[in-house]
Amino acid sequence: MTRTQSIQTDFRADANVVRTLAEGERLTYGHLFNPAYAAEISRVDPLPHQRIAVYQHMIQQSPLRFLLADDAGAGKTIMSGLYLREMLARRLIRRVLIVPPAGLVSNWEREMRQLFSLPFRILVGNETRGANPFVGDESNLLIVSVDTLSSERVFRRLQESAVEPYDLVIFDEAHKLSANRSDDFRVRKTYRYRLAEALSGAPVDDERWQLHWSCPHVLLLTATPHMGKDYPYYALWRLLEPQTLSTFDAFDGYPAEERQKHFLRRTKEEMVYADGAPLYPPRHSDTLSYSLTQGDISEQLLYDEMTRYIKEIYNRAKILNRSAARLAMSVLQRRLASSTYALLCSLQRRYNRLTQLIADVHAGKLDIERLAAQQEQLGQSDDVFEEKTADEEANFDEREENERFEDEVMGGIVEVTLIQLENERTEVEALLHLARQVYERGEESKFEKLREVVRDPRYRDEKILIFTEHRDTLQFLVHRFEELGFTGQIAQIHGGMDYKDRDEQIEFFRKAASAGGANYLI
Repeated sequence: MTRTQSIQTDFRADANVVRTLAEGERLTYGHLFNPAYAAEISRVDPLPHQRIAVYQHMIQQSPLRFLLADDAGAGKTIMSGLYLREMLARRLIRRVLIVPPAGLVSNWEREMRQLFSLPFRILVGNETRGANPFVGDESNLLIVSVDTLSSERVFRRLQESAVEPYDLVIFDEAHKLSANRSDDFRVRKTYRYRLAEALSGAPVDDERWQLHWSCPHVLLLTATPHMGKDYPYYALWRLLEPQTLSTFDAFDGYPAEERQKHFLRRTKEEMVYADGAPLYPPRHSDTLSYSLTQGDISEQLLYDEMTRYIKEIYNRAKILNRSAARLAMSVLQRRLASSTYALLCSLQRRYNRLTQLIADVHAGKLDIERLAAQQEQLGQSDDVFEEKTADEEANFDEREENERFEDEVMGGIVEVTLIQLENERTEVEALLHLARQVYERGEESKFEKLREVVRDPRYRDEKILIFTEHRDTLQFLVHRFEELGFTGQIAQIHGGMDYKDRDEQIEFFRKAASAGGANYLI
């Protein structure tokens, strides 16, 4: 357009549309008039410690390289959302990647959407088979689990040249981005840590993890940054300042005042409301004891027989493979402590596996050497219950990672001769028969104690959370509660659910009982 050309002005547009457009443009400058603008446009009233973290620490740092290590329950997700909302409003960032454990993916999506009106999209692994999910406007705000993103197929799509760099990456439960150094000074890094190296711009020594870009802003969230180990703690700091903290010795000499710029930790005791009242009320805990049933067919007899079986049968295996014996013993002990039904399920799986092994030996499909090799392989497995929290476990075809691990252990080889296998099967068959008899009598001492609690008039109108380690026990509890007349009042969550089903169950439990909500969440 030349200077001599006139601008044609059209005043025929709908006035409400014009007003809405102008108001939207005006609001994009709200942060210039209110330093805590995100708190005004979000559906959350930040607590004092949350405002301090975001507006006195995180916003002041550019680029953000920060380790937020407040106690569990401090609202680190809310603080992250406030920071995101503020930075997006100020147009300082556009593309954001949130990388939590698989079990927390839906929680992040829900809180970003409901509290901050941020339309994050959850990325699942099978999306990478088509068009690149990291390309395009729909990829600007993404949530993807750390194990999904670190898988070779998904990370390979992130490496493609068409991918526009992300401005900010948030790692939740960052203490699981583990790297450790052994006594021989050899550094061992997990895939999760190598992923964090690539995204944070730390030097990588493997082409598998090379990216042509890195995120200028890095936020690490964890309630347990140190865990009593110096090198893994240093490894987290290296993600924040990869050049300055290139060695462990450099971290030792890192000045305290510099650390304070990148680190914040508050305990629950320090957190208060705006009026100074403690945020967390006193907690009252109680351990409820119970006695096992007695008699010829009883929990006590089952406990004694199982204990003898574990000691006698599995202790014989430790001569060949102590690790294999330890894993199998730990599974059965946990199952025994959980419920009779859970133990019954494990014994049935063990019996079926032994029967199959014996048949394979008779058919010539297995020999002594291969039995011993399989036993050795079993001992190399890691105990999922000891290595991971429930939120960090992977989901395998609607099964929890610990369930697959237990199947491997209970289906593994502990004995290495045909006679030993047959003797163990006889022993397991007798235990299976006893466990089934005890279960069918319907006398579960632990459940009877739980029933006393839920029937207590003091808790009649209370919503009750019940935690159990095993899904078999969860199914047992749901069945028994329904027998008590609580059908339609029970929500349930387990690691085999996808995030949508889990969210539905959470909302079912949150809804008031008078409106058709659940009283119990198992």
